[in-house]
Amino acid sequence: MSTTRRIVVDTDTGIDDAHTLLYLAGRADAEIVAVTSVYGNCEEEDAARNIGYVTGLLGLDVPVFRGAGKPLESAPHIAGYVHGLDGLGDRGYHRPQPRDGGEPAAEALVRLARERPGELDLLALGPLTNLALALRIDPELFTRYRSVVLMGGSGPYPPPGTHLTVDANVNNDPAAARAVFSAPRGELVMVGVNVTSVTLLQEHAIAALRAAGTPRARLASEILDSYLDFYQHHWGRRIIPLHDPLAAGVLLDPGLVTAYAVGPVNVVRHGPQARAHLMRTADGLPPAFRYEPAPPTKVITAVDSARFVADFVEVLTRP
Repeated sequence: MSTTRRIVVDTDTGIDDAHTLLYLAGRADAEIVAVTSVYGNCEEEDAARNIGYVTGLLGLDVPVFRGAGKPLESAPHIAGYVHGLDGLGDRGYHRPQPRDGGEPAAEALVRLARERPGELDLLALGPLTNLALALRIDPELFTRYRSVVLMGGSGPYPPPGTHLTVDANVNNDPAAARAVFSAPRGELVMVGVNVTSVTLLQEHAIAALRAAGTPRARLASEILDSYLDFYQHHWGRRIIPLHDPLAAGVLLDPGLVTAYAVGPVNVVRHGPQARAHLMRTADGLPPAFRYEPAPPTKVITAVDSARFVADFVEVLTRP
């Protein structure tokens, strides 16, 4: 089997999504086969324009398929205060519409998997609406992908007293997330905020990006300010978590994973927030309430963050 991962990326192209595309394009063992757009970090039209801008900068000729502009059952929640209104930090880039792939994202996800069964990996970086719509067309869709890796979810229930980071991609469309976690699959991997929120791009790494001068590093550092403005109020420092890039790293290098658990995932309400949790406590026990049965999901619980961050910076600063 080829060691190159041929990847379909579903993205709500904000700042860390753009970083992910830059990272994938710089990895010799990754090929971006197609990209689908979805609302979330910005409006769907901006997500599509951002895909076109980033792939154009990289010289990548990949089809872009326009996707969902709103959740299945509610109004969209757009995170413009995090990523800027345009998703790329409002830098004023000229972002023409990309060449349209000619079919809706959900249909493209189904067609690509049927044409190349077992060959493609699906990397989902935004709300899971496109995936849920594709499952309505083909309920066995995930069995046709080599793997499905998603950035979302919150891992197992944490130890009592632990602060819970917002599970934005699940919270944006809980109905879609329920459909995804209940669908038949080959391998479904959750790279949740339990691990992404502690995988940090710190000051020295940001300085290395700014100093590198490569096209990838230049764009990666230019769009950071909006993200840094938001995250500085988490830690009092201008550093950021690498949410979406870590999911790509786990897809390309499973050796980054130092611990995981396998079991059913449910989408649950916790106050106003919806989260996807593995139905296990921090002690490995079932939760103290009834939950819905679901096929097993591989839930990442620990990663070698230092090794991933070093690789991310090396790839984006490589001449």
